[in-house]
Amino acid sequence: MFTNYSVQVADFAERHFLKNFKKKYKSAWDVTWRAIIEEFKRMDSLFETEIAEKIICSAQIDICKTEFRVAGTKESRKSSGNRCIVAVDKIMPVVHVLLVYGKTDLSGKNETAEWKTIVKENYPEYKNLINKC
Repeated sequence: MFTNYSVQVADFAERHFLKNFKKKYKSAWDVTWRAIIEEFKRMDSLFETEIAEKIICSAQIDICKTEFRVAGTKESRKSSGNRCIVAVDKIMPVVHVLLVYGKTDLSGKNETAEWKTIVKENYPEYKNLINKC
């Protein structure tokens, strides 16, 4: 049986890369974002696919990376390079959207190292969890 999660988008995610998607894709982004939020409400089912991957796990919080494609584009989820980093609180149950980015939004050569640094610098509540891995 799957858990129904509530979804909260962090202010940092809104202020940074998320606004780029809104500006670039306009109405297609609205459709895409609603679909992403609905997927996150059923986060457990995403783990049964290749769409979501648990990167860091603890008793309460899992830090996960998910892929998405923007509606109306011909790119696949994987080839688009579009990703979300979320913190799944399994106790509450809440999915916190921490980052929404395209690979070109990150400046480093190592995508994983780059988003971990961004999360550590902007989400102190997850810093210790990321430092353990």
